[in-house]
Amino acid sequence: MGDWLLVDPNSRTIVRILDRTSLFKRPAPGDERRVQLIAANVDTLFIVTACKQDFNVARLERYLVLAREVGVRPVVVLTKADLAPEPELLVDAARALQSGLRVELVDGRDPASVARLVDYCGVGQTVALVGSSGVGKSTLVKTLTGSSDIATQAVREDDGKGRHTTTVREMYRLASGAQKGGWLVDTPGMRELQMSEVSSGVTEVFDDVTNVALECRFSNCTHVAEPGCAINAAMAAGELDPARVARWRKLAQEDAANSGAAAARRSRPGNAASRR
Repeated sequence: MGDWLLVDPNSRTIVRILDRTSLFKRPAPGDERRVQLIAANVDTLFIVTACKQDFNVARLERYLVLAREVGVRPVVVLTKADLAPEPELLVDAARALQSGLRVELVDGRDPASVARLVDYCGVGQTVALVGSSGVGKSTLVKTLTGSSDIATQAVREDDGKGRHTTTVREMYRLASGAQKGGWLVDTPGMRELQMSEVSSGVTEVFDDVTNVALECRFSNCTHVAEPGCAINAAMAAGELDPARVARWRKLAQEDAANSGAAAARRSRPGNAASRR
């Protein structure tokens, strides 16, 4: 979803597929042999999460890693502020994940509130929306496009979790108003987001941790019990949050394991690099 084609205007046949400027992908859930492509040629990634049960710092970091790995601008969009007693605290928590991160608090049903997202959706721009089911992605698309044909569903009352509204990726053209000429890509809710081949993204999102790691006495420090470990010293001094370090270590280890498996698959005779 999102590939651009060069088409002959006379015969209306495809001449070629243009080179991608960016590509979001992940290991296919339940099948480690495959890679699932999410969206291509994205300029801005709306990481959509609802205020209340869905807000999860670790999940947001995973999406940020994906965005930074492919060089796409991430914007965290917090929806359903009425469900949280102090939504501004969630805004602060999201902004603290990375310096300069844009965070927008919106009511997806209110055009005036959603208008602050319009600047990201200008002529020639493609914006993809990612997030769990029920966080309000389809509602945002419906409000931004002004369409009444996009289905939305309510979350479950017992646990606040959403039902799948978007079951396939959909691309919408913004054909009116200030957003004319932009494109929106709505993706299905993701229950699983494994990390693979995103080492640069992990380093960039956790630069506060990785910069400290450079000061360790040993270059192969595991940051567990080695003498001269700068990360352990920083945690002891209150300069690094142990929970954030634990999340960084988990993502880095997961990426290393999955990246190694991906490289091994590609090296097998007759194996394609990836399949849709």
